[in-house]
Amino acid sequence: MNSLIKAVALAVIVAAPAASFAQSNQQPLTRAQVRAELVELEKAGYNPNDWINYPENIQAAQAKIAAARNPGAQADTTGYGANAAAASQAGQRVVVPVSGDTSSVYRGH
Repeated sequence: MNSLIKAVALAVIVAAPAASFAQSNQQPLTRAQVRAELVELEKAGYNPNDWINYPENIQAAQAKIAAARNPGAQADTTGYGANAAAASQAGQRVVVPVSGDTSSVYRGH
């Protein structure tokens, strides 16, 4: 029984690195691919020299490119979570009557 546990532990240790590399099929980008992406961003209105408005201008260019690639889909630019205009209601309001007894259970402590 002890040798079985050791054999299983050894098999798990040997198989763990192989499983972690099993899904890494992404090839690194070539210079040509990066250059083509930069040209595409510049055509969409991105200016690499405009560093003052950096996050906004590249996000706007990427949004234009995404809209041009997939004209039927609209991206959710409101953040994350449910629709802000959506509402959910459950139950009803309950009016709790005020009791005439003003003494507390813990009075005197």
